[in-house]
Amino acid sequence: MLISIVLLTILLTVTLFNAVTAPMLKKSVGLQSSPRVSVLIPARNEETNVGDCIKGFLSQNYDNFKIYVLDDQSTDRTGAIIGKFGEQHPEVQAIHGKPLPAGWNGKNWACYQLSQHADGEILIFTDADNRPAPDAIANTVAYMQKLELGFFSAFPEKVTVTLGEKLIVPVVDMFVYAGLPLWLTYFSRFPSLAAASGLWIAFTREAYQRVGGHQAVANQIVEDVELSRLAKKRGIKILTSAGTREVSCRMYHSFSEVWNGFSKNLFGLVGYKTIPFFILVFGLFTMFVLPYIAVWFTSLREPAIGAIVVNIVVRAVLALKYRHPFFTSIILHPFGVLLTLLIGINSFYQVRSGRLQWKGRQIS
Repeated sequence: MLISIVLLTILLTVTLFNAVTAPMLKKSVGLQSSPRVSVLIPARNEETNVGDCIKGFLSQNYDNFKIYVLDDQSTDRTGAIIGKFGEQHPEVQAIHGKPLPAGWNGKNWACYQLSQHADGEILIFTDADNRPAPDAIANTVAYMQKLELGFFSAFPEKVTVTLGEKLIVPVVDMFVYAGLPLWLTYFSRFPSLAAASGLWIAFTREAYQRVGGHQAVANQIVEDVELSRLAKKRGIKILTSAGTREVSCRMYHSFSEVWNGFSKNLFGLVGYKTIPFFILVFGLFTMFVLPYIAVWFTSLREPAIGAIVVNIVVRAVLALKYRHPFFTSIILHPFGVLLTLLIGINSFYQVRSGRLQWKGRQIS
């Protein structure tokens, strides 16, 4: 239990550091000019999302941008919705996606196609289920100008409705905000200290070309993190921020979607390396779940209570700062972590067995 308390204290320190200092996309740092921006949105079977996403971008407080939306071989009304916006708004260009070639994952192929149409000096890749506030583009460009960034990413505020979403989605946020001081993505040169969310990634055109674009990560499942690491390796300045109150996203709509969605990604966060993955699983279980078991044993009760208190403080700070659901984040915290670890193990199994699928496509 002593090791758990030491590790939890480190995580609490990182949590508090981020809560006080983390770069926030909602903060205006002063726009110097308005370069041409290309907003790039891949959409596959997103008929319930893509319309609201486009409307959010049409309401931006920025006057020099164009929205490119690619219908990625959808089987629902996604293409028709995109086409209608394209007819009504000259700043929206509808693109019909080409069939997925061998050696590519679906989203990466869609983003690559979008990049071939883009005419902006800055490229913003986002998802159809994202909802930008009116200053999202302006603040993104301002950060890139002020810090001379070639790569900028923001973790959107996660909207959760069902119990499964509330239990698990904020836990994945916790891994970021309690595990990595965000300013290290800017100040550190180590590629291992890079992070990104594919829900909001901005490149300068020059930086995007230097990393090789999405072609360089054609078959990567966790392509956002790989792109951020490639940028650091190429000597490009990057920064990862919190998008709370500026960009929001409801990633999944049920427990099954949460299970399948994170099963696609979690093993990839450690580069598909088995030993580091299970060391991480063991460490997270020891810190976040074991104290709630150990507290029932008299000899372990005192240190277990100390560990539980730190757990509660970490989740409370994160809930207040990043607008996580308060009750489930704190009271049901160990259950949320345990479910997330089970999804991680399923991710390991799905990848190793070659059974990984997403949106009807097999992922190699």
